[in-house]
Amino acid sequence: MAGSYDFEEQERIAELKGWWEDNRWYVIGAIVAAVVAYAGWQGWRWWGVRSAEDAASLYKPVADAAKANDPKKIAEAAQPLIAKHPGSFYASESGLVAAKAAFDANNLDEARKQLEWVLDKGVEEHRGIARTRLASVLMEQKKYDEALKVLDGNKADSFAASVADLRGDIMLAQGRVDEARAAYKLAMEKAEGRNPVKNIAETKLNALGGVQ
Repeated sequence: MAGSYDFEEQERIAELKGWWEDNRWYVIGAIVAAVVAYAGWQGWRWWGVRSAEDAASLYKPVADAAKANDPKKIAEAAQPLIAKHPGSFYASESGLVAAKAAFDANNLDEARKQLEWVLDKGVEEHRGIARTRLASVLMEQKKYDEALKVLDGNKADSFAASVADLRGDIMLAQGRVDEARAAYKLAMEKAEGRNPVKNIAETKLNALGGVQ
């Protein structure tokens, strides 16, 4: 009985050795791939943390320049951050800050450039803001058709009221009073809860004589 058991055991061991000879490179390859993948994931995670920390440190000069209300320094401080971490939250935030400073200084071309960059390259959270601000800049430049085209790109419900209100302003500037009324009415309908756009659009609509 014991001899039979030993024979069967030896046979299984022989089969296992044969299987190992045939498949060892596949097994080793799978183990190596798993180790490399894990190491890569850890490296990516580490790089992501370091990258975010670096972007945050590069944003500090932008924030300091914004507190000093210095458009030139803001633009200069934003450049290295955008160049090194173009896809970061801080890069598109710096673009918005630089655009606001340029707009306040009546440098509309610079404001437009910064906002177009955020709209094209910035993080998703900033694109809706960039779109409405860019349309406002274009309206100030009397480029009404371009402004309306920018607003047409909005797909986010959260910006629907603001977009409609701004569309009304642009149409009113073009002398399209009836269309402006319709846009303000839509803005009121799209504004939810305590959205201040509702009262703003209602005031504008009433100034035009209300719904005709």
